Amino acid sequence: MKIGLFGGTFNPPHLGHINSIETVRRKMGLDKIFIIPAFQNPLKKELDGPAPEHRLNMIKAAVQGYEKNFEVDTQELTRKGLSYMKDTIAEYRKTYEPKELFLILGADNLESFDKWKDYKKILEETNLIITTRPGHDIPHEKSDLPKFLQDVTADLEFNFIELTTGRSIQFVTLEDIEISSTELRKKLRTGRPVTKFLPLSVENYIKEHNLYRDLGQKVKDYKQFAAFCAQVLDDKKGIMTHSYDLTKLSAPSEYTVISSGTSTRHAVSLAEALTSAVKDEFNLLPQSVEGTEEGRWVVIDYGSLIIHIFYDFVRQEYNLERLWQEATPIKNNLLK
Repeated sequence: MKIGLFGGTFNPPHLGHINSIETVRRKMGLDKIFIIPAFQNPLKKELDGPAPEHRLNMIKAAVQGYEKNFEVDTQELTRKGLSYMKDTIAEYRKTYEPKELFLILGADNLESFDKWKDYKKILEETNLIITTRPGHDIPHEKSDLPKFLQDVTADLEFNFIELTTGRSIQFVTLEDIEISSTELRKKLRTGRPVTKFLPLSVENYIKEHNLYRDLGQKVKDYKQFAAFCAQVLDDKKGIMTHSYDLTKLSAPSEYTVISSGTSTRHAVSLAEALTSAVKDEFNLLPQSVEGTEEGRWVVIDYGSLIIHIFYDFVRQEYNLERLWQEATPIKNNLLK
């Protein structure tokens, strides 16, 4: 048997996911792929989105008609808490030998694979299949690999890596559907067409259950919301915190807040304090959070409000304020 394991948040599941696993199954000759929705990815911030049972139902809807090749595994949702792949693999090892298990990852996940819990153990218990986009550079030399992989690479030939653990890594190029879950959530919340990105069954489920609603149902006044966020950053010693009304400009959001930290660590700390305060006050999670790994430029997306938190040196380099010279500043005393 050759068994594929494909994990993810699936918020929402889209045609890119289906294309990925169907291409891998066909090219690698896998007998079955288990799709494993995570309860909470330990490497990602908690984001606004449907409850786990809705994500599960959407995945089941997405694979209707593919049941012979794909099966949805609910073990991580049942366990709850942070979802660690090493725990999931341990369950599969009760039935399958390591040579039979193939963990399917995107190339971006390979770069950060050494941050996974017990990743060395995973490299002993499963083979990896890495999906890449057309034009992506598949490593041809050992030096092209992430450092953590160089240490366990026994041989590298074209798109195949033999590991010292006895397992292997193989690269599969997809005929990719260009969409991310983050972009798709934005389209859904703003009412833009999504038909070419979603299985019809998933699109119908989202409409039936009114998922991915505009955050305006929780935030009644975005100008007040921007002022609240700016105040939180000020209170946490953010540097030169400013908020702007962009409604008269052509911009990605209607409102924005910009602030700086004295270091990358301070910038990440400001972002964490802000998302926590917003959750407490508005019971609201961001649509996406980017940049917390490095802390040079953290972007927090609340739909009509986007917040930029910089390491101060980087802020001077990009000088975003010049883009908003004609924007209306939001007064600091708006909340008083």
